[in-house]
Amino acid sequence: MTSYLVRIYRKSEDNPRMLVGVVEEVGVKDKKAFHNFYELWDILNPVKKAQTLSKKSRNLKRNNNME
Repeated sequence: MTSYLVRIYRKSEDNPRMLVGVVEEVGVKDKKAFHNFYELWDILNPVKKAQTLSKKSRNLKRNNNME
């Protein structure tokens, strides 16, 4: 299991998905910034994003072959 340190510097009271902060993976010196909930999600779940992109590309190829 991967551990992360998430620092949220700002959030919008009107829209809780609007966050600004930094994510650090424990034991790694690299930091990744995020500007909303979706970017934070992508940082914390990189494998799921890659799987989703590969599924989309397969579906595009399949749809293009059908036309």
